[in-house]
Amino acid sequence: MTIGEDSPAVAEPKDPAAAEANILQTLARGLAVLEAVAEYNGSATPKLLARQLGLKQGTCYHLLRTLRAEGYVVRLPGGQFDVGPRGNALGKGLSARTAPAPDIAAILSRLHNKTGETVYVCGWFHGTILRQQVITGRQSLTIKNLDVGYVGNMHARASCQAVLAYLPTSQVETMFDGTPFTKLTHNTIGTFDDLVAELDTIRRRGYAIDFEAFENDICCVAAPFFDGSGTPVGSFTVSVPVSRYPQLRVMLSIAVREAGVLATNLLKTGRLALPATPMDSDSSFD
Repeated sequence: MTIGEDSPAVAEPKDPAAAEANILQTLARGLAVLEAVAEYNGSATPKLLARQLGLKQGTCYHLLRTLRAEGYVVRLPGGQFDVGPRGNALGKGLSARTAPAPDIAAILSRLHNKTGETVYVCGWFHGTILRQQVITGRQSLTIKNLDVGYVGNMHARASCQAVLAYLPTSQVETMFDGTPFTKLTHNTIGTFDDLVAELDTIRRRGYAIDFEAFENDICCVAAPFFDGSGTPVGSFTVSVPVSRYPQLRVMLSIAVREAGVLATNLLKTGRLALPATPMDSDSSFD
């Protein structure tokens, strides 16, 4: 994310609107720095942050000092920065508001136990699809933006596509109106028409696959779940390295769809019940 370079120091604008614009720009820069610090998990340096965000190092230092003074970031012994106690409090507050219901969390734990891989559940929050809970796998896996609360790049994420596929096309079009289809990798969907075509494939298949569309070397498989009226309300996702996907693809597709069926039955009947018949592999779509 690039938020723009600094202008030379100037006197305080006399125009109130210009002064407010300066304040808002400073706030936006500070928030961008805080988000980037969280993303780097304790390895962020001022130089790295300045380069990523398109800031002068002096401005970046100033923003970090302000965030540090307020407790939103801390400076580590090696000179790197990490999220501080007040930043953690913000994250905990969001997690408390957006955490999945206990029974949904239990289904996520079951999915993790069955696959041994990194799994997460997403749901609606203020009109967007938000990652609610993550359980890391037993094998090493590095994914950027795996934090609880992440809502970006819905066009590139299997977890979002699995939900979007069961919405009216007009609603999806409204959600993406004016939103750029950022190419995160060579496989990222680049246009709305391509997204609509992919959503049609997902409906026929019953689950979504992100094959290096969100991040290189990572494959994700996701299945939706529905409320009592048949409206898609969330999804379960499993993420694995591309190198492990070929031998795991059938098991993963079955596991996420089973989780989706469990959650759908729960929301329809109020109780957890295993599917009456085993899931098939739908190998013709893999």
